[in-house]
Amino acid sequence: MTTVIFSHGQESGPWGTKIKAMVANVTALGCNADSIDYRGIADPIERVDKLIAKCGTINDRLVLVGSSMGGFVATMAAQTANAAGLFVLAPAYYIAGYDELTPDLPDLPICIVHGWRDTVVPVENSIRFAGQCNATLHLVDGDHRLTANLDAINDYLEQFIRSISE
Repeated sequence: MTTVIFSHGQESGPWGTKIKAMVANVTALGCNADSIDYRGIADPIERVDKLIAKCGTINDRLVLVGSSMGGFVATMAAQTANAAGLFVLAPAYYIAGYDELTPDLPDLPICIVHGWRDTVVPVENSIRFAGQCNATLHLVDGDHRLTANLDAINDYLEQFIRSISE
């Protein structure tokens, strides 16, 4: 069995539009799913610690999914949490002021989805990260929120989960 843990962005919540849509998709695949509530926690490292603690309670194949800062958090936690895969949306990599927090390159399957019209996290940041760790990268006609791209995101997520479950 696979458990998928979702990490939301800095200004969103644990059960926003994208996460609800992805949870419906992964549960239809037979996966367990949960979403961590980081509201009130501004420090990214505190969020990482909370995710690692949650993952420590799961005895299952683990896939971490994160959006924006949640993508950064999921990436930072992936190795320690012994994740089998990492699926991130517009991850907050290489952000000015957080340069010292750029995550190490995890040694596991990674899929990144980023919108060409993202004005919050430059698409070039995901291109750079994907190139360094040989991640699968999907660039879509979307903005930072990616809500107009939910069907494509769910297709990519399903393909990703199936590929690491074989």
